[in-house]
Amino acid sequence: MKVEIWSDIACPWCYVGKARFEKALAAFPHRDRVEVVHRSFELDPGRAKGDVQPVISMLTKKYGMSEAQAQAGEENLGAQAAAEGLEYRTRDRDHGNTFDMHRLLHLAKERGRQDELIQVLYRANFAEERSVFSEGDERLVELAVAAGLDAEDARKVLADPTAYADDVRADEREAAELGANGVPFFVLDRKYGVSGAQPAEVFTQALTQAWGEHSPLQLLDQGDADACGPDGCAVPRH
Repeated sequence: MKVEIWSDIACPWCYVGKARFEKALAAFPHRDRVEVVHRSFELDPGRAKGDVQPVISMLTKKYGMSEAQAQAGEENLGAQAAAEGLEYRTRDRDHGNTFDMHRLLHLAKERGRQDELIQVLYRANFAEERSVFSEGDERLVELAVAAGLDAEDARKVLADPTAYADDVRADEREAAELGANGVPFFVLDRKYGVSGAQPAEVFTQALTQAWGEHSPLQLLDQGDADACGPDGCAVPRH
């Protein structure tokens, strides 16, 4: 069975949702026969590569909230992440274009290191002090190497703006065709879709149903869940 996960490195609910899905997958009896593939989805595709801004500033601009409200939302996200055993810096993170990271993820897919790279990128963006956006290509090369990729392979991709660009765009078109207007979005064996950072129990149900049934893709009625969309990420309010 194949599980495809559309996500973006800039999406905090993708970071949390991946951990919840993996908790369900670890307990799934057929986990050794489940292939997980990460697909590209940019939350901010129109942002220029060098346009980097603090997360709090981005949130206040997108949502029209105060800095205090934006910071409270980040604290809430930090608590959600901590509940899944994840580190999350609630202050002084930045936000930028993720297209090059998605291109590297397609290289990593070819090399069999995709899950390793996306996890390294998530941790770097959400837990580490150094930026994944403002230090240039060598920062991404460093992270690619940490995920087991060859440094020169990563440099060649980053130096050629066309490398894997079509693959990223194809993923994004397919997401739209499947009805995904936010991430994370999980598609299980092209039978079921799960939208948002659902509890592990929902992923357990979806894995079980997708394994045992054959039907066209349908979105499970799991209720509202936090997700990120073209206008930004849902920010919990107090």
